[in-house]
Amino acid sequence: MEEEMKFIVDSAKESMELAIKHLEKEMLNIRAGKANPIMLASVKVDYYGTPTPLSQVANINTPDGRTLSVQPWEKAMLAEIEKAILIANLGFNPMNNGESIIINIPALTEERRKDLAKLAKAEAENAKISIRAARKDANNEIKKSDSSEDIQKNFEIDIQALTDQYNAKADEIFTLKEKEILTV
Repeated sequence: MEEEMKFIVDSAKESMELAIKHLEKEMLNIRAGKANPIMLASVKVDYYGTPTPLSQVANINTPDGRTLSVQPWEKAMLAEIEKAILIANLGFNPMNNGESIIINIPALTEERRKDLAKLAKAEAENAKISIRAARKDANNEIKKSDSSEDIQKNFEIDIQALTDQYNAKADEIFTLKEKEILTV
């Protein structure tokens, strides 16, 4: 009986941990005005007929905080990479210098910063919804068990403590991202 309850708690904790990991990944995709190779993670290049992630056909660097440099493994891929960046519709204007592709990251406007902060808040809220769903599933499993009411209540308290802990993590991640976005 006790083992079953611990399994339920562990399962809920794992689900909550996944929600936090997903939130962290989504936050990386929200740009804060600084150049970051992750900004090009969604770009797929037509590599001899196969859509291939840009990172697998080129080296992506950040020479400074406002510039991305894309150095292809094969010079013949320059035009394809440039085209793929434009098709990805990321709002970037790639410049091909014959050796590599340079992308200047435009500074964010105040309005765009606020929009990105709202997007970050929405992602944090989605993570919290997932965490609460994990709590609900765990509590339902606990109620189905044959344990005494006291044991059930104790495990529900444990689940709530986990929920509070992971919600606080989601808030912390959001607060850091919001500060990063709004800092000019």
